[in-house]
Amino acid sequence: MKQLNTLSRREREIMDILYAAGSASAGDVQERMPSPPSYSAVRATLRILEQKGLLVHEHDGKRYIYRPTVNRSKARRGAVDHLLKTFFDGSAAGAVMALLETPGADLTPEELDRLAALIDRARKEGR
Repeated sequence: MKQLNTLSRREREIMDILYAAGSASAGDVQERMPSPPSYSAVRATLRILEQKGLLVHEHDGKRYIYRPTVNRSKARRGAVDHLLKTFFDGSAAGAVMALLETPGADLTPEELDRLAALIDRARKEGR
C-alpha cells in the first residue's frame, strides 16, 4: 500500500482511470485523460506503475491491457490514511468536520442518518 501513497499526480490520474474502467490499453487510458501527455509518456507511466506492483498487463494481440492489482476498496483505505496523516494529523474527526463544514457539501437526510449511526457505533466500540 506504500506505493499508493507516493504516486505522482499523473500516476494517480491513470490509476483512477483504470479503477473506473477495470482494464484498459495505453490508448484507452490516453483517450480518457482530460489533458493527455503523449502516447509514449502514458506507456512509460503504465510501465512504472507495473514496476511498482500496482498494475499487471496481459496481451491482446499486439496491445497490452492493464488492470490494477490492488482492489479499489484497499486503495481507498490507503488514500484515506494518507489524507488523514498529511492534512489532519491523523484525526478522522478533523477530516469529517472539514467535510461537513465545506460549502456545497449538502447531505441528504439518509446520509445524515447513516453518519449518526456510524458515530453511535464508534461510541459503543470505544473509538
